[in-house]
Amino acid sequence: MIRSVLVANRGEIARRVFRTCRELGIATVAVHSDADAGAPHVREADTAVRLPGDAPADTYLRGDLLVRAARAAGADAVHPGYGFLSESAAFAAAVTDAGLAWIGPPPAAIEAMASKTRAKELMAGAGVPLLAPVDPAAATEADLPLLVKAAAGGGGRGMRLVTELDALDEELTAAKAEAAAAFGDGEVFVEPYVVGGRHVEVQILADAHGTVWTLGTRDCSLQRRHQKVIEEAPAPALSEELRTTLHRAAEQAARAIDYRGAGTVEFLVSGNGRAYFLEMNTRLQVEHPVTEAVHGLDLVALQLSIAEGRPLDAAPPRPPGPPRTAAPRRRGRAAGAVRR
Repeated sequence: MIRSVLVANRGEIARRVFRTCRELGIATVAVHSDADAGAPHVREADTAVRLPGDAPADTYLRGDLLVRAARAAGADAVHPGYGFLSESAAFAAAVTDAGLAWIGPPPAAIEAMASKTRAKELMAGAGVPLLAPVDPAAATEADLPLLVKAAAGGGGRGMRLVTELDALDEELTAAKAEAAAAFGDGEVFVEPYVVGGRHVEVQILADAHGTVWTLGTRDCSLQRRHQKVIEEAPAPALSEELRTTLHRAAEQAARAIDYRGAGTVEFLVSGNGRAYFLEMNTRLQVEHPVTEAVHGLDLVALQLSIAEGRPLDAAPPRPPGPPRTAAPRRRGRAAGAVRR
């Protein structure tokens, strides 16, 4: 049973995890740089540990300091939040090697999805639908438009749209340079660009007992510079057949890498209703409250429960639907929360 959680993050991210921990009677440990010593997440935690320095590279991105802080504060588990080291297989391994519970997927699952090219190879083997890669050296006019993408990272960095074949080499060079600067990895790949495609993601939860939940869909097609602006759940204008396809593919993706905990499988949906795997985020998403609001679940509570080795129910609860009146509802214990 987890009794004390260090959140290896700051700000709203840490405060979100602390809120659920308080509801479950779990002690909380904050970490902070010198610049964040007076931040709200530091005041709200039961214990706070200083990480000397101001820059993230010297503090929140130092896995060794975070593990040391957890042990010094008497925490028995680490929650990475989202951002910083939340998708670092090395950090997850360091936490477990220190005898602490890691509130996230196994290091091997994180590593499997770290590279988009490697992830696509794994998904192809698992039967998950995806766009076939294009060999830049063999690309023709018939393949246009094309999209150059970075194998590591995200957020649109290292991404280039190619509409003229003569521009492909130049865009490849630019994408590699941007990816290397942003992620320390200049690997890129090329795939067909789906005109008018929609970005739809599926929230998943998986336990150590073979159960995988798929919790509806979220549409995040409205973006600015490849950054999500609006999330809508459930994703509108999807047929039941397409929703079933998306859920089945997300479950296949999770099972293919023996996933555990919360994660998001992202898809591109074409105008003719075909779904293609994009990537998998091996962490809690910043947009997770959208799914929580629709399904009446506390995903952080479920993460904690899974980390303790508890099984999920055979199937997730059905979404409760909208309230019958406009009167505000008192927030109660979220479904899936563990009573202590």
